[in-house]
Formats: sequence, structure tokens, C-alpha cells
Amino acid sequence: MLAAAQRLRRSTDFAAAVRGGRRAGRGTLVVHLSVPPISDEPAPAGSSDFPARAGFVVSKAVGNAVVRNRVRRRLRHLVRPRLDALPPGTLMVVRALPSAAAASSQTLDADLAGALAAARAPRRGRGR
Repeated sequence: MLAAAQRLRRSTDFAAAVRGGRRAGRGTLVVHLSVPPISDEPAPAGSSDFPARAGFVVSKAVGNAVVRNRVRRRLRHLVRPRLDALPPGTLMVVRALPSAAAASSQTLDADLAGALAAARAPRRGRGR
């Protein structure tokens, strides 16, 4: 289970991560990651007190309540150790796709690692 300080609870936090963050998807999930800007100025007092936080979106398309809760627990277990590697103030939303219900833990782990790496990678310019 995630600590209370590491959980997204408000819809505004979910919206900030989904609308203002970077998105990367893999076969079983999509990760929305909003990393706070890095500046040379010292941070205001108390702003680094917020650890990286995560939230999960598992819709009815994934399955019934039992399946959705199982997928959410499995994802929570995989996300917990990765939160410490993210900068303070980071918001992460993991959205499970319907294929997550039948996926193995190894597949979920690989998809989460790949999507997180892609969301954290620097943006490439568009080749026009």
C-alpha cells in the first residue's frame, strides 16, 4: 500500500498530471507524468516537502470490481519502489488498459518501466 502522502486523491491533482504532464503508453497501461520544473533558484519554503505521488485509473472496461481491484493492487505494488526515484513534487497517473486484466506481473512491470522511461525522456523535435 502507498503511504497517504504518496497518493493522489483530488481530481484536480489527477487533472494536472493528465493535462499538464507527458504521456507514454505501452501494451497494458498508459503513464501520465508531470514533473515540476527544475530551476536554479532556491525552492520556496515547504515546496520540497511534497514527495512524488501516484494515482491509478482502472475503468470498467478492464473488468468487474474484483478484477479492477486486483489490477490496481498489482500496479500499486509495482509503482511503490519507483516513486522514490522521481523528483519531489512529481505527479504520476497510471491508467490501466483492458489488456492489463490478463497480463502477467512481469508484463505489467516491463510495460510500467518502459512507459515511465519514455515519459521521463527528453522531448525530441518534430521532423518537419
